[in-house]
Amino acid sequence: MTRWLGASCAALALAIAPRDASALEREHHLGLGGGVSILKVDDKSTHSIGPIFTLHYTYQITDAFRFISEASSAIVAKEETPAPDVPRTRPTGVDTLGVGVGYVLDVLQKWAPYGGVMASGSALTGGTLDKTLFTFGIQLAVGVDYMVTPHFALGVAIRQHLLLTEMKQYPSYYSGFLRAEIVWGR
Repeated sequence: MTRWLGASCAALALAIAPRDASALEREHHLGLGGGVSILKVDDKSTHSIGPIFTLHYTYQITDAFRFISEASSAIVAKEETPAPDVPRTRPTGVDTLGVGVGYVLDVLQKWAPYGGVMASGSALTGGTLDKTLFTFGIQLAVGVDYMVTPHFALGVAIRQHLLLTEMKQYPSYYSGFLRAEIVWGR
């Protein structure tokens, strides 16, 4: 009886033990996202807030490290009309392209939290700007993905965009979004 109970407990432990959703080398991820962006303009009393849409591609270099790339387009203000008393520093749109490296922190069953850093370029457009303003900087990326199936994942992501060449005028720019992706190459 004791042997049967021991074998049953061992079988049960193996059956309910978490399975790895391991990030595999040479795995590709392609996806879309949507959420909210928040831009702080130095000479404006309120934050500029609006929707953001993203397209991303990730290539898993090793089990832990990945190449990440992301393009995003945000509407940060509905209206910013040029007027004599309004500074020429308030965009209505921000388009960004970033590439960099990420690290899968750990894989817990089907959950894959990650962090990363990307070099990026942004174009601030519209609003009270006289012309398109190009900036260069970095993005700090964090998020978590959930593997719904071996070839489809859902996730949530947060980005802090540091517009280094215009940091004084635009001290903070954040985005948060939900994302969906297809996965292949396993």
